[in-house]
Amino acid sequence: MRVLLIGSGGREHALAAALAADESVTKLICAPGNPGMAALGECVPVNQTDPAAVASLAVTSAADLVIVGPEAPLVAGVADAVRAKGIPVYGPGGEAARIEGSKAFAKEVMAAAGVPTAAARVCRTREEAEAALDEFGAPYVVKDDGLAAGKGVVVTEDREQALAHALDCERVVIEEYLDGPEVSLFVIADGTSAKPMLPAQDFKRIGEGGTGPNTGGMGAYTPLPWAPDDLVAEVMERVAKPTLAELAGRGIPFVGTLYCGLALTSKGLKVVEFNARFGDPEIQAVLALLETPLGQLLYAAATGKLADFGSLWWREGAAVCVVVANEGYPGTPVTGRPLYGADAEGVLHAGTALDASGQLIATGGRVLGCVGTGKSVAQARQEAYAITEGIKLEGGYFRRDIAANI
Repeated sequence: MRVLLIGSGGREHALAAALAADESVTKLICAPGNPGMAALGECVPVNQTDPAAVASLAVTSAADLVIVGPEAPLVAGVADAVRAKGIPVYGPGGEAARIEGSKAFAKEVMAAAGVPTAAARVCRTREEAEAALDEFGAPYVVKDDGLAAGKGVVVTEDREQALAHALDCERVVIEEYLDGPEVSLFVIADGTSAKPMLPAQDFKRIGEGGTGPNTGGMGAYTPLPWAPDDLVAEVMERVAKPTLAELAGRGIPFVGTLYCGLALTSKGLKVVEFNARFGDPEIQAVLALLETPLGQLLYAAATGKLADFGSLWWREGAAVCVVVANEGYPGTPVTGRPLYGADAEGVLHAGTALDASGQLIATGGRVLGCVGTGKSVAQARQEAYAITEGIKLEGGYFRRDIAANI
């Protein structure tokens, strides 16, 4: 089949690599793609948040399947426009994508579905924000209601910092702090049926030891040797299936990836957040272990045939992804510097481009993901860092404690 993949980041490069390895994928078109993805398929320009432009490209590309990678195109309704052309799409429509596009909507859905999550208040004014901060106390958790590329959440002991973030946002969700380790579980959904992938854990903060501001993610690993044996089953029964049923009951069936961000708290499993797409960088690690042909899996979901697909198959062992970030990230990154070593095996491009002379340069906050695999998390970690050490980028930064002591 001919597959059109929308996006240009590390998540999409990982998806492209897995799709290219699927014998059923005879043509891969990446829009707009990146220099790393160009080695796997044809890269074509497109405004990925313009539903009409993406739908037109899907038609002219004669795509049998369109996969929408990032959240912004999903929230913009790109999947709806493509479906209107009669082309199968892996990715929720704009209404269903509000599960990520609006934290307040997600909380409303969880409440209706009986899904365990943190108590929260939606705030629009200073007075509402102050009251909520006082109600829940420190550590303060303040979330921008809209999309913020993984950087819209502030968790702090400093009330003034928490209030300042709330006032910077048009609308925020302020909620109780959830203790315990966090876990990401990606659930493949076709509107009716659902299948889980391997659980993973990412590292959100810029600094080692979990210090500094939140980022889109500085690294991840899978599987989780310390997790309860029944974790995935519990998440499916208490979180994913009720949420998907609630959305279907509202007439907005969810087709795509329901990203369940979870906390294993002292009071039990609770949802931290939902996203409407694969998490970056967790999916880079997860896909490194997937043996099931990805194109066939996502086509089954896009066409409502997931129940007939069978179980997912996984390689034994573990995978670790370490992110190389640009100087200045997660603030304003320094861009345009030359980048070397990015053609090594296991390297996924996230924020790169070629300059006029053909030199690879860093253009984003997160520049590369270095993925290692091994028989254990420790072995995979060693391989990931061996790859990372081969990357040369002036001012580049990576955490050295990803998946340490697992």
